[in-house]
Amino acid sequence: MLQWLPEDVSTFGPQIDSLFYLIYYITAATFIIVTALMILFLIMYRAKEGQRATYTHGNTTLEIIWTIVPAAILIVLSFMSVSTWATVKRHAPESDFELQVTAKQFNWEVVYPGADRQFGTQDDLKFDNDLHVPVNKVVRIHLLASDVIHSFFLPNLRLKQDAVPGRNILVWFEATKPGKYELPCAELCGFGHSGMRGWLYVHTPEEYKTWADENLTPKPQ
Repeated sequence: MLQWLPEDVSTFGPQIDSLFYLIYYITAATFIIVTALMILFLIMYRAKEGQRATYTHGNTTLEIIWTIVPAAILIVLSFMSVSTWATVKRHAPESDFELQVTAKQFNWEVVYPGADRQFGTQDDLKFDNDLHVPVNKVVRIHLLASDVIHSFFLPNLRLKQDAVPGRNILVWFEATKPGKYELPCAELCGFGHSGMRGWLYVHTPEEYKTWADENLTPKPQ
């Protein structure tokens, strides 16, 4: 299979990729068939000397077929996508690893809760544009926006969710491979939109512990 998409490092990525490629191939086949028929008809029904144009109403049977077939394909695709949609959007697994990400013009504010495990308290730890998480760990993110609509997009994890002012939206992912992955804003959010880019760092358990000890442990006064 051709690799059109960024490398998948998400537990639910294979489901999304399967749907993407299925829709892609259906669309490609439809494009080829329609284009081939259009060229064929241009040749068959081109103007010919001595032949008068005739009026035809069409073919009711064919019209019914090319209405029902696309509708049936869309219905089948809808049913096939229900379980994937529920996995990604509706049934976030429980986890003890939660972050808060606030989208702003033009950066991502990442908050790790302190010892009280609550957001919005004095022991919160804040970072700009960088998320650090362990591999093979369910990460739950409370997504906020402080000004306009932004879009939280992790291409390698097949996760995209609008951040909407006034709403706290729960998203989740589980990365399966350590690495550094881009976090752009996928919603035109103002003049600095193109520079609104963060990074997701997925660490091995040992690497994450080292990072957490250096960055999340309160410093002695």
